[in-house]
Amino acid sequence: LFRWSNDFSTSCILIPCHCTFVLWVTPAQQRWASSLPMNTLVLFVPQQEAWVVERMGRFHRILEPGLNFLIPLLDRIRYVQSLKEIVIDVPEQSAVSLDNVTLQIDGVLYLRILDPFKASYGVEDPEYAVTQLAQTTMRSELGKLTLDKVFRERESLNSNIVHSINQASDDWGIRCLRYEIKDIHVPPRVKESMQMQVEAERKKRATVLESEGTREAAINVAEGRKQAQILASEGEKAERINNANGEAQAVLLKAEAKSKAIRVLSEALSEQNGNAAASLTVAEQYVSAFSNLAKESNTILLPTNAGDMSSMVTQAMAIYSTLGKTSQKAAPEMLEEKTESPENQLPPPQ
Repeated sequence: LFRWSNDFSTSCILIPCHCTFVLWVTPAQQRWASSLPMNTLVLFVPQQEAWVVERMGRFHRILEPGLNFLIPLLDRIRYVQSLKEIVIDVPEQSAVSLDNVTLQIDGVLYLRILDPFKASYGVEDPEYAVTQLAQTTMRSELGKLTLDKVFRERESLNSNIVHSINQASDDWGIRCLRYEIKDIHVPPRVKESMQMQVEAERKKRATVLESEGTREAAINVAEGRKQAQILASEGEKAERINNANGEAQAVLLKAEAKSKAIRVLSEALSEQNGNAAASLTVAEQYVSAFSNLAKESNTILLPTNAGDMSSMVTQAMAIYSTLGKTSQKAAPEMLEEKTESPENQLPPPQ
């Protein structure tokens, strides 16, 4: 049995085979839609499919999933569109980057039909149109980026391609969901230069890290020396303060001891036979000093009567008696001055 196909452009042959029929359609319809079903008055549309029906060669309606009825001879199913997400492999293509590097790049395109009417009557072959649009958009977007940015900004490149495809495919009833770049191939020489650049960058980072480590070590050593000097100076300061306090306390203790000794000596001199005791002490000190005359120096100045101990003791006691009389005369005069001062005088009685 020979008959024309639904689009009246190619013929098809129905061959009976065990009560079933085989239908040949155009290559575009084979890529984009399932085989066109025949009008059997009662039709069951699968889920996630849209059947476009024409009545007497003009668009009539779109069949929804489930049970549908058509008029034989007048109604025919013209297109079958799948509403599922469609994956299209974009073939490899060459593109030139902003820095004049030729790249071989391919990708995967994910899209979905939103309007079956526009997808059927807006473009002849939606898959081919979207694929060509993705390739041209990829070339234009790669021409805006350098080679380094192509690898770093792959996500932004994908989003820009999706945005450009959606702007052009709105009239086709197709929505591009995402675009993913699979492989990027660069020329061998460019790949070698990239590897050399990576090695140089790693060596640079290693040198920088080593220099930073050396600097940190030098800073730490300097800080340690500084802290050590500060602590040593503080320790020396504390040591000097402690020594000064000890010397001051020693001087005070010596002065107190000397004042006590003088007080005891004065009390002893005021007693009976005090002058004899003082003469004995002076004689003892004279003998001790005379025995050490020639031990410290060879040049010695001696009085003419150095061997006469009694005369030396008498002279020392005479000096002591003179100083004692002078101090006794000075004490009443100081007392009279204090009594005659205006501060100590009482006001006259009124």
